Amino acid sequence: MSKGAKRPEHETSEQGPAACCRNLKEWLQEQFCDKPLDQDDMRLHNAAYAGDLDTVRNLLQEDSFRRRINEKSVWCCGCLPCTPLRIAATAGHAACVAYLIAQGAEVDLVDVKGQTALYVAVVNGHLDCVRILLEAGADPNGSRHHRSTPLYHAARVGRLDILQELIRFNADVDMDHQLGPRLLLSARTLNTLVVCPLYISAAYHHLHCFRLLLQAGAQPDFNYTGPVCHEALTRGLASCLLDAVLRHGCEVAFIHLLLDHGANPALVPWDESELEAPNRRKVDPEALRIFLEARRCPRRLTHLCRIRIRRTMGKTRLHHITSLPLPEPIKNFLLHQN
Repeated sequence: MSKGAKRPEHETSEQGPAACCRNLKEWLQEQFCDKPLDQDDMRLHNAAYAGDLDTVRNLLQEDSFRRRINEKSVWCCGCLPCTPLRIAATAGHAACVAYLIAQGAEVDLVDVKGQTALYVAVVNGHLDCVRILLEAGADPNGSRHHRSTPLYHAARVGRLDILQELIRFNADVDMDHQLGPRLLLSARTLNTLVVCPLYISAAYHHLHCFRLLLQAGAQPDFNYTGPVCHEALTRGLASCLLDAVLRHGCEVAFIHLLLDHGANPALVPWDESELEAPNRRKVDPEALRIFLEARRCPRRLTHLCRIRIRRTMGKTRLHHITSLPLPEPIKNFLLHQN
């Protein structure tokens, strides 16, 4: 536009961050919300965001709002179209979460990013909301439309308390082979460990989360339920979880846990001549010593029996060990509590 020229009328509207935000909100409303902007009454969504339980109760006494309890809308302080339950779970308003569920809110509805109310409650660290949602039947694994899971996020940030709740309600401790993008009619193969809950808990050195995942039956070599592309892994930073734990400089307790739960030392492609290479400098000396000893020495028969029994039972039935007609020391041994 030349100097002194008059700006066209349609370009005279306010520019800048505020206008961009408003335009984004309006676009999201048009694309993803259940009602047009000029027809939407957002009082219920705003009350859920504020944690105003009295207003939520009063509004839901009206049939018009009861019919809209699962409606996606853009509330006062956000752009992402969400249901009132998703908004209350994000903000950590446990009383509103419980009341909305009691009034018919669907617990596993997803937002435009594929996130469930449980997932955002986990991400924001709201343990009370997590418990309420799980007790109401929320899927502990979140949604397949989102590339992460509640359990993965809890493992990444080291929230042992949330991880315990998710596992108590049967969250899958291994990465699902169908999670994430894949070719049509083909299985997705594992070619990087960073998607595994065990890996991420080790990378951030969350030992208690790492231990809990293994005790709950997480696979100790790849923590993955689908096919593994070994060639791609060996070209990357680590060939298996034992290799990754060593490279991240994790303390010796991580090595002991993996070996006790059946990790295979032969999958780690190291030999004595490589141990002084620059990319080995992070390795904990004691962890390295235990690893090398495991490479040299055969496993004890009792150790092999425990691994075989646990794998035969499967991760979904390990919690039944406590009810088996066995002496307490044997049950504790099988549960890795000795």
